[in-house]
Amino acid sequence: CLNPVFIHCRFMGVWLIFFLLGLGTLLPWNFFMTATMYFTSRLKKPSLDSFSANQTVAGEERSILEAKFNNVMTLCAMVPLLICTYLNSFLHSRIPQRLRVMGSLIIIMAVFMVTAVLVKVQMDPLPFFIVTMVKIIIINSFGAILQGSLFGMAGLLPASYTTPIMSGQGLAGTFAAFAMICAIASGSELQDAAFGYFITACVVIFVSILSYIMLPKLVTHLELAICPNVPLEVTPADDIWPLALSVCFAFTVTIGTFPAITADTKSSITDAGAWEFYFIPVSCFLLFNLCDWGGRSLTAISMWPGKDSRLLPLLIAARVIFVPLFMLCNVQPRFHLPVFFVHDGWFIAFMVLFAFSNGYLASLCMCFGPKKVLPHEAETAGAVMAFFLSLGLALGAALSFLFRTLV
Repeated sequence: CLNPVFIHCRFMGVWLIFFLLGLGTLLPWNFFMTATMYFTSRLKKPSLDSFSANQTVAGEERSILEAKFNNVMTLCAMVPLLICTYLNSFLHSRIPQRLRVMGSLIIIMAVFMVTAVLVKVQMDPLPFFIVTMVKIIIINSFGAILQGSLFGMAGLLPASYTTPIMSGQGLAGTFAAFAMICAIASGSELQDAAFGYFITACVVIFVSILSYIMLPKLVTHLELAICPNVPLEVTPADDIWPLALSVCFAFTVTIGTFPAITADTKSSITDAGAWEFYFIPVSCFLLFNLCDWGGRSLTAISMWPGKDSRLLPLLIAARVIFVPLFMLCNVQPRFHLPVFFVHDGWFIAFMVLFAFSNGYLASLCMCFGPKKVLPHEAETAGAVMAFFLSLGLALGAALSFLFRTLV
């Protein structure tokens, strides 16, 4: 056996690389969503297309492109994500892993470089709308291939290597939410804030590319560091469907509720001043992403309940209670249900439990899934788990319209 210190250093190196790659998979898309105000501002009439990040124009008449931007953006994001994740789940063996990962990262970085340049280029609303949707399709298509490839690659290693991918993805949302709050606080021009978003995304993706280049060497050294006389745990080829359906259901509930319902919640404090302005950015977006990140990261030190426990699917199924709980908060406008949980404290408490349980339980499913099959099937199992994660996102996005209508 080699020096334990050597093994630990190699382990931490691989762990950090997977974390950076996880960050690189979702940070671009999170920054795109954060810059929604910038995109819609460029779809306005020329007289209304320049205002700061904490200003709105009273009584303005929104154009069709501006009004439909969020719906079309969601459609252009979720459909390619689902299709490409599905294709990757059975085509991964025909396309080299290095080409899938490196190619996806380079293409996504190129798209963001173009996006950053276009911030300074004047375009009419319709061409800008079309170009933006094409970029969203490209980012989510190759992001799906990247995500599926990463989970498949992590499936070949011990379960602890899936944790940094999930944790990195959680940090991506936190980073984007914090950037949104900083932009609001600074009152900076939307174009300047958007340019900073896109350049930051390019830097993060470039760092992810450099880290991936180092990964094969570190993994090889880590494999050589394993003692040959220590038997590896053999897991029977159990069915992964309970875990796959569990992670799908977890994200269906999460995306069905957040942000479609939660982002429309209003503070119950009258004349709250700055708190009213920051209520949703802080108590909804930042709090969700922080707690979700905390739940994902906790799996690095705790994996309870185990991969064969029946309690894990039951806990995930129990999360459906959050749908009516958030519906009964102070969501406005509302047409059918009464407001039962008026105080802001209820909403914040629900958000903490909602986000933490999503991060922790979904990460457990993604860690355990590839370990429920034989070793030679682990990469395929990881890709299948990534597909069901994406399926949950798509189903949640579709159900969010229904849930919001019921309020």
